[in-house]
Amino acid sequence: MDKDKVQIFDTTLRDGEQVPGCKLDTKQKLIIAERLDELGVDVIEAGFPISSPGDFKSVQEIAKLVKNATVCGLTRAVKKDIEVAAEAIKFAKIPRIHTGIGTSDSHIKHKFNTTREKIIERAVDAVSYAKSFVEDVEFYAEDAGRTDNEFLAQICEAVIKAGATVLNIPDTTGYCLPEEYGAKMKYLKENVKGINKAILSCHCHNDLGLATANSIAGVVHGARQIECTINGIGERAGNTSLEEVVMILKQHPYLNLDTNINSTLLFDTSRMVSQKMGMPVQPNKAIVGSNAFAHSSGIHQDGVIKQRETYEIIDPADVGVTESSIVLTARSGRAALAYRAKRIGYELTKLQLDAVYENFLEFADRKKEILDDDIHQIMETSDVSIKSLA
Repeated sequence: MDKDKVQIFDTTLRDGEQVPGCKLDTKQKLIIAERLDELGVDVIEAGFPISSPGDFKSVQEIAKLVKNATVCGLTRAVKKDIEVAAEAIKFAKIPRIHTGIGTSDSHIKHKFNTTREKIIERAVDAVSYAKSFVEDVEFYAEDAGRTDNEFLAQICEAVIKAGATVLNIPDTTGYCLPEEYGAKMKYLKENVKGINKAILSCHCHNDLGLATANSIAGVVHGARQIECTINGIGERAGNTSLEEVVMILKQHPYLNLDTNINSTLLFDTSRMVSQKMGMPVQPNKAIVGSNAFAHSSGIHQDGVIKQRETYEIIDPADVGVTESSIVLTARSGRAALAYRAKRIGYELTKLQLDAVYENFLEFADRKKEILDDDIHQIMETSDVSIKSLA
């Protein structure tokens, strides 16, 4: 059976760039956009064109550059926003306008001081106007995660009639549990007339650490687009991490879902974005963290040396990492020491290894990590004759 395709909508250059201190100039954005296109993302949200002349220019230049992906510009449900976005993306091979409005009772009452009926009216007007510029119009129901499902279905139905091709259901505050978010998608699939005319999209934030789990729950229950960022960067605690959802779908074939992402570029793309934005990747970050394929526990090291899959569910090469890392610490065992020693030219017998290991532990208790130079010193100072093969 052919797998269903889940579109990857990358918003690194829009939602990701909203992180304080992560401002990019146009040249940097173009470098990242070109890599995202090479990576295989389906949609690049290039920016919020009306927000500043610089952002408008960046979106326009990205639209000219990108060869394969849809180029998307964000707007509010405001005519001027939509006009400016349409102008910014007019050179794109495949343009999209992303417009919307808040739909939760909190937003309706406190942000807009209006009624549900007026919100539907504004949403329909925005989508209809955007549709006059481009064929592909995505509607976002801001704070959909806390929006009553029945009202959410009503507004989705109305904007589909107005021409929306994608329905973005954001968990704007990162509040939903996966069961709730998945159930919301299921409800919309079953209760919105004309839902087959639009793609449901997940846009989840990570305030409670659930962005990835919620996005996966969303596609399991019928969504076919995930909005995400490289390294999970974004407002507050961040967005859904692109590399995480891509590899989850890749590693769980029974879900029968797949993406167009070239996963071997993930690690390098992560480093590129980290460097350009000045946002370090935490070492224990899933998939692309420096420790994602590093092993320092003796039990784990022994297992990985014998059979990588013992403690690794992903082949490092699948995400562009050269190999697993065996890190020597005071927690490492003889197998790890022998493995690392052999890599730099020492073939140890069991008796030699036993003698060297005691010396190794003394070194390891004094240092956080034993490096190759330390191994040479350990060999030279051990009470046993050892010749290097190098």
